[in-house]
Amino acid sequence: MPTTSSRPLVGRRDEIDRLLALVRAAGRGEGGVLVLRGEPGIGKSALLDHLGQATAGEFQLIRASGSEFEGELPFAALHQLCVPALAHLDTLSAPYRESLLVAFGLADGAPDPFRVGLAALELLSTAAGTRPMLCLVDDAHWLDTASARALTFLARRIAAEPIAMVFAARDRDPIRGLDELPGLTVGGLTDAHARALLAGEKTVTLDERVRDRLLAEARGNPLALIELPKAGGFALPEPSPVASRIERSFLARMAELTVDARRLLILASADPTGDPGLLWAAARRLDIEVPAASAAAEASGLIRFDTRARFCHPLARSAAYRAAEPEQRHAAHRALAEVTDAETAGDRRAWHRAQATTGPDEEVAAELELSASRAQARGGVAAAAAFLERAAALSLDPAKQTERTLAAARTTLEAGGTEAAADLLASVDTETLDVPQHASVDLLRGRIAFVQGAEGAVRGPALILRAAQRLAAVDPERSREFFVAALEMGLVVGRAAGVLDRVLDAARSAPPGPPDLLDALSRLTTEGHHAGVPALRRVLTGDDAGWTRTPALATVLAGELWDIELHATIVGWLVRTGRDTGSPMTIRLGLSQVALHAVLTGNFGRAMAAIAEEEAIADAVGDAPQLYPRVHLAALRGRREEVLDLFAEATTRGNGQLTANAHWATAVLYNGLAEYPAALDAATRAVASGDLFLAGIALPELVEAAVRCGEHAVARSALDSLTERTEPAGTAFALGIAAAARALVSDAEADHLEALGQLENGPLSVHLARARLRYGEWLRREGRRREAREHLRTAHERLSDIGLEAFTRRAADELRATGEVARSRTGHSYDHLTMQETHIARQVAAGATSKEVATRLFLSPRTVDAHLRNIFRKLGITSRRQLRGMPDLLDAGVAS
Repeated sequence: MPTTSSRPLVGRRDEIDRLLALVRAAGRGEGGVLVLRGEPGIGKSALLDHLGQATAGEFQLIRASGSEFEGELPFAALHQLCVPALAHLDTLSAPYRESLLVAFGLADGAPDPFRVGLAALELLSTAAGTRPMLCLVDDAHWLDTASARALTFLARRIAAEPIAMVFAARDRDPIRGLDELPGLTVGGLTDAHARALLAGEKTVTLDERVRDRLLAEARGNPLALIELPKAGGFALPEPSPVASRIERSFLARMAELTVDARRLLILASADPTGDPGLLWAAARRLDIEVPAASAAAEASGLIRFDTRARFCHPLARSAAYRAAEPEQRHAAHRALAEVTDAETAGDRRAWHRAQATTGPDEEVAAELELSASRAQARGGVAAAAAFLERAAALSLDPAKQTERTLAAARTTLEAGGTEAAADLLASVDTETLDVPQHASVDLLRGRIAFVQGAEGAVRGPALILRAAQRLAAVDPERSREFFVAALEMGLVVGRAAGVLDRVLDAARSAPPGPPDLLDALSRLTTEGHHAGVPALRRVLTGDDAGWTRTPALATVLAGELWDIELHATIVGWLVRTGRDTGSPMTIRLGLSQVALHAVLTGNFGRAMAAIAEEEAIADAVGDAPQLYPRVHLAALRGRREEVLDLFAEATTRGNGQLTANAHWATAVLYNGLAEYPAALDAATRAVASGDLFLAGIALPELVEAAVRCGEHAVARSALDSLTERTEPAGTAFALGIAAAARALVSDAEADHLEALGQLENGPLSVHLARARLRYGEWLRREGRRREAREHLRTAHERLSDIGLEAFTRRAADELRATGEVARSRTGHSYDHLTMQETHIARQVAAGATSKEVATRLFLSPRTVDAHLRNIFRKLGITSRRQLRGMPDLLDAGVAS
């Protein structure tokens, strides 16, 4: 690879070596990414240019950049990056091709949010098939939200592609996703290198004192060293930020230009596309003499006009735009709006019109509202929010202004702009609102509060309750919906904070309606499980299937009913609905519950596969993955370090229900490890939370830990609470769990046998194996060694087959105490694989192609093939056919 195709940058040998290593690896098909970070002018763009020149001829070079004034337009930067590869668009499958066309505004419709990033990956991968590709993305701190998410998605999935990606971003502008990628901080030059750079610039002659002052103030910033002497602005009486100094140097150079050249620079700074055809047409609208003005502008070195208008540095563009008088900026945007095609670039035209408008303008506001709808349909929620906010500001009608402000707040919140959404709501005059609008404000404030930390999580449900109460008289049906929304939110916070109980207490004042979850949960809370469980069952299993409106709550309530079959029904519906509708929230909830169901039924391979797919979708939409399925799986596998790490993360996230999950998991872990005092403490905390399902499922752990610690009063009290929950449920799950706990307290063989009989009637192999272990332990203590060996041997086999490592060791220890050594068992395929590899292995074993697997995990087929090679190596096999012969990679059960 050439390394001397351009003059080496002064003092940047380490950075260049790191970048060249990245592209060399990509040339071998080992793609990678690097994010350069540093202050303005530190040389990030120069490094990108140098890398592009150094790899010319060997790599295809495609470039994109964020724009300070284009952050409201969805997928703008991604479109830039993909334009050189669009010749390969027809090679993509129809759904991927359509997703990109819609995302880029070239076709109508709503793209599948999962497919945009994967479609871009397949497009670039196809284009890189003939020659490796280098993607350079400058000014990444100004990327629009949709592009930032898609490009981060791409960057994480090019490990098996001949593609290198390099981003350049300012160091003080965090970008969600990009901050998690490998990075390199570009610092200032050393004094020796700074002097060498300054000496190489022959533009001015500096005496020694001025040179020393300049070196001190530039602090190793290369652009400052180059630009400040040109403007003569190197001797200010007091220090100032380097970026401001550099902008002033650009302004000083602009001041020397002709009026037309300055107006052309202002016009170019207002146009985010850099399209010369658009720029010349707009310049003629402003009566600018284009040949002379463009020649003068280029001669200044501030801008270059070729296939795209490019400023010498983003600070030059920023300086040109900010230095313009307001009327000059308005005129520039007006001219650009007039020459922008309303059919192919309607959103950009509306944006320019909005920037050109100085006062209320209902026509422009309405156009922005349409743009917001289009942007939202294309996945540009942040853009929609910005359009709506500007539409509200330009509205003449107070009622429309209020509606647009509320819509802007709603979409801003969806885009993750919590503080901005709160500011928008604060601007609404609540005195003029009608009741439904007031309720909408309360609802939004509640949602905002909920994501603002622990205190807000408590206030959020209260605000939504207030919205529900406002609507009670004017819209009873919607009022009850708001009560249920507060209930779902309260469920997440949990009973430990008292939130769920306060919501249920307030819900008693809800307008009357047909029996629903609200009524059933109120009965459960006020009258206990004997009254509440039948009411819940009627609601959840009736013809209406009302739980489809609140599936997250329904999955928890199925657990409260100890009904594994109902849980399977709900989970199956979630997965099918999520896949049919493409809803990220629904499919992620469904997959998390698939994993939980698989853990409860002892299918850890299925659980790992579902977790991997949920994490892939979370990554695709730029969200954190669900944590509780991992917590449950790690606990039952007996992985101490993993459970403790997940516990720490759960505590950091501050979610009450998640914390209760973590306490339950810790109790299971320590019971498996026979560390009973620690199990007792964790189980006590899990039960004390009072959370639906979790408190109940933690009670058996509390009984076992208390009995082993000699805390018999605690054990009897926990057993009473468990019996109160399981008796009215009446399922084999409930009765088997209760009998197993009762056997520990009563020390009666009949209870052990009842537990085994009940649990053998269901799919709960985990609890059945644990019950058999406890019975074997009891038999050994009773001196019935031969019978004990039989049950302990069976328990050891089943625990090992499932993968309950800690409990398996417990069973082996018990067997050893009877005089028999447990036979070592063959490990599971998934013990050697990551969760993602497990998913791939299971899919391939079921007959899926690499392309089909890639679609599920948002990878490229080449990446799937690379994972398969690792899988074959780890499992000691050589073909897909051999995968199909591994029984623990094939199963039936809840759809996933």
